[in-house]
Amino acid sequence: MASLPFTTPKFSHFKLSKTIKSFNSNEPIHLTQLNGTTRNHHTLYKSYFHTISSLCKDGEIQQAVDLLTEMDSKNLSVGPEIYGEILQGCVYERDLFTGQQIHAQVLKHGAFFARNEYIETKLVIFYAKCGAFDVANNLFSRLRVKNVFSWAAIIGLKCRIGLNEEALMGFSEMQENGFLPDNFVVPNALKACGALLWLGYGKGVHGHVVKVGFDGCVFVASSLIDMYGKCGALEDARKVFDAMIERNVIAWNSMIVGYMQNGMNEQAIGVFHEMRMEGVEPSQVSISSFLSASANLGAIGEGKQGHAIAVLHGFELDSILGSSVLNFYSKVGLIDDANLVFDKMLEKDVVTWNLIISSYLQSGLIDKALDMCHLMRSENLRFDCVTLSSILTAAANSSNIKLGKEGHCYCIRNSLQSDVVVASSIVDMYAKCGRIDYAGHVFSSTNNKDIILWNTLLAAYANVGHSGEALKLFYQMQLESVPPNVASWNSVILGFIRNSQLNEAKEFFSQMQLLGVHPNLITWTTLITGLSHNGFHDEALQVFQEMQESGIKPNTVSISSALSACTNVTSLQHGRAIHGYAIRHDLGSQISVSTALVDMYAKCGCLSRAKRVFDHISSNELPVYNAMISAYALHGQAGEALAVYKNLKEAGIEPDGITFTSVLSACSHTGLVNEGLEIFIEMASKHHLSPSMEHYGCVVSLLSRSGRLDEAFRLILTMPFEPDAHIIGQLIAKCREHNEIELVEHLSKYLLELEPDNSGNYVAISNAYATAGRWDDVSEIRDLMKEKGLKKSPGCSWIQIGEKLHSFIAGDGSHPNTEDIQATLALLGIDMKSSA
Repeated sequence: MASLPFTTPKFSHFKLSKTIKSFNSNEPIHLTQLNGTTRNHHTLYKSYFHTISSLCKDGEIQQAVDLLTEMDSKNLSVGPEIYGEILQGCVYERDLFTGQQIHAQVLKHGAFFARNEYIETKLVIFYAKCGAFDVANNLFSRLRVKNVFSWAAIIGLKCRIGLNEEALMGFSEMQENGFLPDNFVVPNALKACGALLWLGYGKGVHGHVVKVGFDGCVFVASSLIDMYGKCGALEDARKVFDAMIERNVIAWNSMIVGYMQNGMNEQAIGVFHEMRMEGVEPSQVSISSFLSASANLGAIGEGKQGHAIAVLHGFELDSILGSSVLNFYSKVGLIDDANLVFDKMLEKDVVTWNLIISSYLQSGLIDKALDMCHLMRSENLRFDCVTLSSILTAAANSSNIKLGKEGHCYCIRNSLQSDVVVASSIVDMYAKCGRIDYAGHVFSSTNNKDIILWNTLLAAYANVGHSGEALKLFYQMQLESVPPNVASWNSVILGFIRNSQLNEAKEFFSQMQLLGVHPNLITWTTLITGLSHNGFHDEALQVFQEMQESGIKPNTVSISSALSACTNVTSLQHGRAIHGYAIRHDLGSQISVSTALVDMYAKCGCLSRAKRVFDHISSNELPVYNAMISAYALHGQAGEALAVYKNLKEAGIEPDGITFTSVLSACSHTGLVNEGLEIFIEMASKHHLSPSMEHYGCVVSLLSRSGRLDEAFRLILTMPFEPDAHIIGQLIAKCREHNEIELVEHLSKYLLELEPDNSGNYVAISNAYATAGRWDDVSEIRDLMKEKGLKKSPGCSWIQIGEKLHSFIAGDGSHPNTEDIQATLALLGIDMKSSA
């Protein structure tokens, strides 16, 4: 801003002899005693003025005040310009106390000074720059003459403290009073427009800029870019940027930040590279924004390059740049690098500590996160709402209710429980720790409930399947004038699904659409997954198609669920179509999708396609190895299954329980007894995994299929679990094949006690007796089934032709083409007999 004009008044004769410390050296300043001429007095006054001015500009405010005090003690007249210079010095140093003292002296000297336009304006600027809103606003309202400088000061102050609407009202009023906003006022108006997202008003200010010719000012153009960026008008921002003849680092930063804040991270990185190609040295803001964009994209190479640039330019890892580097390494999962950056940071504020704690939590390192919390306290830093939310999240993720209660108590002691973010974290913690009653109590005791808190409790009820409570809360929030959003609807739908109320979930989904609430990706995915997991596979595929027709792009979860539905109805046609969609949208390489594809192709009979998907996966991940081992086991190719198991170990991937289930199953189906037993033993000895009931069942099947029934029975007796009906049933089936009828008699009693209403168990026992020729026992079992009203479940098979799925049930002749099918089967039978 230009300096305020003033004229130097003439003063009466005086003489001065004083030694004053220099403002820019260790040598004293000597103001020589002068004769009593007016010329010498004027020269001496100018010397005082220039000395005071220089001291103020150099930050030596107290020395300037000392000179002023000396002049006053000598009864020497002081002009407004000297007070103005000292007030300006107080602005530079934000020295409110000294400025107030000068204001007091001005008032003491009467209306000549207090009502001077120059002094009045300087006082408004001083209080505005020091953030004393009430005083500045009061002085401004009492100004006899408002000028562009006072308007600029009060508009700038209102922008800084967030009174953006008032700032824009002042911008308009200023023009109505005949003052043209200069290139210092316009950026503040643009800043207010950006904060309010008032794009229309901002474009009006842009018109004023062009009209008065400020568009060539780098400062104004940078403010325009920033305003358009905050309002999401990136094309307009880019037009202003491209039209700039000269661009400084602030203009480049505004463009980078605009792209980054609007999710256009690739463009942000591109502008950063353009800036470097133009030879413009990046600032800390440039690098911080570049790192944020890199973190959002997961671009490890670019982020590390940004860190290297910061080091090469000698930027210190302060709380701003250091936090950006720390945030980058955290988001891309390089927790060790994040920890190194944290250790090297010179300044660590609460935000920095919160970042490292959050980083450990995101990596599942809960104990490490809690250690950092203790270190933070040892540095005498108080936990804020973000810290407490992180601690409560750690307690929730680890189901550590003791830690959660400690965090809750800290909130109460420090009056943080009323913060809705903290309250939401407490509710979530208790819900995930299995105390939904405590969660409800915290919710009820919170006075100011926002939509996030309502949705947190809704999600808590939904996750445990309390659909009734979720629905009741859904209606209650509307009664309390809190309109539900999409997340609220999603929670109620999830609650129905978790409680196996699929019809209610579908009805609520339809009601949601009728009321004009558009389902989002989570809504569609929740419904598809729920239908697929509950056996409504055809409906799941139909909803998956409807989701795409509505313009919502499926994610990896919805694609995996749809593929699961294809697997369960062996719909190869739909599975291949979904595979094509995944490839076209660059989702085929995602581990969850690849795993589902391998499983789908294997269970639909296309083992070669399953292997092709497996071979094209670039990253080594356990789930996809498990799927391939299971695929080979399903097709009876134990050798290939064992080869994949061997490759898994060579790749340094630790197998889990699912791996061993698949490998043991493969050995069981192909009679590789020794190999299977060896793998079962090394499961505990080498990999320190405790076998589950399912693993014991695989080994029992392995032994019984090879005729080693006694060993299988001894294993059942010695395993650390009570055998379930599945294990007993499969042993009975093998006893039938090997005519071990005594063992059948022993096992059948136990089996019928476990599952007295399962008709399949009675049929298995009956078949075993029939094989041994014990028809009386067969009749007894059949009579027992009749008494219980049990019937044998008929066999079922199906085949897909085109878009239609044809199901066939044993003994059912309801298919419209039954006669043609039977005739064709008869002809095939005749052909087989004739060729035999």
